[in-house]
Amino acid sequence: MAAILKNLPNEAELTKIEYEGPRLALYSTNPTYLFKNPQTVSNMVNLIKKRIVVRIDESLRQPEHEAAEVIKRNLSEEIGVKSIFFDPALGEATVFADKPSMLRTQEVPVEISLAGEIGWKLNIKKAPNTFTTLEAINSILKNTVSQRVRFLKEIGEKIFRTKLSDLVEANLMTLGGFGETGRSSILLSTHESRILLDCGLNMSSKESIRKFPRLDTLGFNLNELDGIVLSHAHLDHTGFLPTLFKFGFEGPIYCSDPTLPLMYILQTEYLRSVGSDTPFSGKDIEQVVIHTCPLSFDTVTDISPDIKLTLCNAGHILGSALVHLHIGNGDHNLLYAGDLRYAKGEQLDNAVWNFPRVETIVIESIYGDKDTFPRHEVADNLLIAEVNDTVSKGGSVLLPVPTIGLAQELMLSIKRHIQASRINATKILVERAISEACSIYEIFPEYLSREFSKKILNLEKPFQDEFVFVDSVILDKTPAIIFSPSSMLVGGPSVSYLEQISDNPMNKIILTGFQADGTPGRLLQDGGLEIPLCGKVIKIKCQVQTIEGLSTHSDHGQTLAYVGKLRHKLRRILVNQGEKSSAHALASSLNRNFKILTQHPTVQESIRLV
Repeated sequence: MAAILKNLPNEAELTKIEYEGPRLALYSTNPTYLFKNPQTVSNMVNLIKKRIVVRIDESLRQPEHEAAEVIKRNLSEEIGVKSIFFDPALGEATVFADKPSMLRTQEVPVEISLAGEIGWKLNIKKAPNTFTTLEAINSILKNTVSQRVRFLKEIGEKIFRTKLSDLVEANLMTLGGFGETGRSSILLSTHESRILLDCGLNMSSKESIRKFPRLDTLGFNLNELDGIVLSHAHLDHTGFLPTLFKFGFEGPIYCSDPTLPLMYILQTEYLRSVGSDTPFSGKDIEQVVIHTCPLSFDTVTDISPDIKLTLCNAGHILGSALVHLHIGNGDHNLLYAGDLRYAKGEQLDNAVWNFPRVETIVIESIYGDKDTFPRHEVADNLLIAEVNDTVSKGGSVLLPVPTIGLAQELMLSIKRHIQASRINATKILVERAISEACSIYEIFPEYLSREFSKKILNLEKPFQDEFVFVDSVILDKTPAIIFSPSSMLVGGPSVSYLEQISDNPMNKIILTGFQADGTPGRLLQDGGLEIPLCGKVIKIKCQVQTIEGLSTHSDHGQTLAYVGKLRHKLRRILVNQGEKSSAHALASSLNRNFKILTQHPTVQESIRLV
């Protein structure tokens, strides 16, 4: 702070410096100067090696209704302002507009020109099709302003405290997701810090001992964790998170910007569909929202006195991140890959690989025993043929999919084929939770591939036209293509739809995602004709088809190619997130190809890194 005060020009009119979670917040009565001179702030960041954010002094802040009127008055009607969300804890106003790209042509960005007048820092975002999720999150944040301000200060004090020792050590404890699929969770411990990487559920298990991460083995209070870092929103990586708050955790959660609304959708949908059997409540989900510190990709952030975090694109789903942890003074660099796809998809670029240093990587093996997927064109053509075969005969097609990722990929693929007359025109039913997730894609085009981002910013509506959004409807006799979670039929609306189509041989269920051992989806895939679902036994008379090659994961060959990009930096590879046979096959192959120490641990193993 002394360095900032000494080196910042007087024109900045600094009033105070506050901890704001993993950042230092500079409050100013002349914020326009700092906004117009970003190099000044950049130089300060380089000097003190900490993240800095510019805030407007509260004395300049207009009441929300007055600020909203000024914003609307200064933005042309063509831009199409749909909503404005205010966050008093950060002094930010987020404007959602139909055509935000129109503002980029102005010589002085409106975010800068209005900041000094209204006293709020502006963020301009693309307006989504539905605001339901955003309104729910904004309501939680607005009702907990004082709690969040206090929380961010306390976290900052812990992060920026002086190190207790120069001793260098780092260990991993596997708490879930090793030699199995689901409940991803790893504890990283150093002499200074304890960081939890993911905290998921095993959706296919009914036994608590296998369903939840083995946090009972930690041997310390939950509030001794310095933070939790999430790789992405899927429940096998975030589903147990609310339960931590139920049992007293009060620390920070770090994830990418899109991950917060996406995991809110998944956690609330899980609570809605499973009900009293969930280990958490709606209040616990609210605590997740309050304690989450979203981060942008490719930004180095201190999360403890001896660990710096950088999140980078993993190519799996929107906001999915490769978690790069820089430990100590460069003593060790850990890359936690969570789930990744090293291939370009419909909406996302492939996983980033050009890290300066990575000594240890933790990498998934969901498809570790699959040498290669069929080429995407082959899988796509099979999808076209199977859908046409069913629809032309008057049947319906059920596509059980994850709410996020594969659902959006296949929606765009089906839509493109219908528009090109490769698939017979028919109604496409999309479950509500999937449509909510699609809205989040519209808000964060900067996290999408350049081509797909342009489509959204150019006012195309990729997730709106052609689709009918529904909420667990009763099907009529007309043909339909149905997108519904869950992908493994362990719960959710897809179970109800399977019941409705199962007794007609003209109907078809197409399995495109991974089916974990013991799930109804795996039983179907293996040819089962009587499937236990939610206390019932469903007799399967409809057709069942599996299509590989449309996955948002990497196959064996893609995983080898990805590790090959890092091999000159690596000292150790740890294989997780896959059944034992898949993990063993991938570990053997990686070791054989790259001659690097490769392990496939099981749950509750300790691994020394340094």
